[in-house]
Amino acid sequence: MTPSNLSDYLAAERTLLAWVRTGLALAGFGFVIARFGLFLQAMGMERGDSKLAPAGSPWMGAVLILLGALALFWSAWRYVRLTGALARGAPLGPHRSILAVLLALLLGVLALSLAIHLAPIESGPTKEKPVSQNSGIVTVPSRHSVEETLQRLQEILAAKGVKVFAVIDHSGEAEKAGFEMRPCKLLIFGNPKAGTPLMLASPSTALDLPLKILVWERSDGAVLISYNDAAWLQQRHALPAELMGNVSVTPALAAKAGE
Repeated sequence: MTPSNLSDYLAAERTLLAWVRTGLALAGFGFVIARFGLFLQAMGMERGDSKLAPAGSPWMGAVLILLGALALFWSAWRYVRLTGALARGAPLGPHRSILAVLLALLLGVLALSLAIHLAPIESGPTKEKPVSQNSGIVTVPSRHSVEETLQRLQEILAAKGVKVFAVIDHSGEAEKAGFEMRPCKLLIFGNPKAGTPLMLASPSTALDLPLKILVWERSDGAVLISYNDAAWLQQRHALPAELMGNVSVTPALAAKAGE
């Protein structure tokens, strides 16, 4: 039997640490893949996109996490077995890292599957939908409660000399009717000097004037601000471009109130 020296043990330890890094990397990457959809949804909320398609793959993430755990357990078992053999001076025989080969093959298959899963596949050429086919509603988050957001909106409008015509408490009226509804209030505001030219150019604009902002609370407690998109209003009522500045103040108002 050939006696083992310190370099043999250090080599075994380096191999163990390399496998530990591999296992941790697999588990961490699996978690990122499984929760990738949450990251994209958060980005969509910042842009006011409430219809962002889900992304990520929980099952692929789970497989990677399991592979990472397998690599950690296998490396620990292999290290104990190898150092035991070195201590006894037993011959180690030929070395074949079958698990490493299998792991590489599985990762290749998972990488290919993930690429297919995340790749945008369309049956025909991409066509941009007209604004009229969309809801025309923009939704942005607020860092404040419904009441606080509404108060901030009213203060901003008062500072700009814009008239508040009404505040409709939908949730309050629902409670009076015997229903439970999360806080939901509609603020109606405007300026006749800005709104009248729009209605003169297109009388149907009166259906969407005065301007409105809805402040509401989602089921998870998040407070959101919703309003009609100016481009959607323009296409809906065939408004001239030179008058669009009269209804383009809502995004800045909502962003200021929600910050």
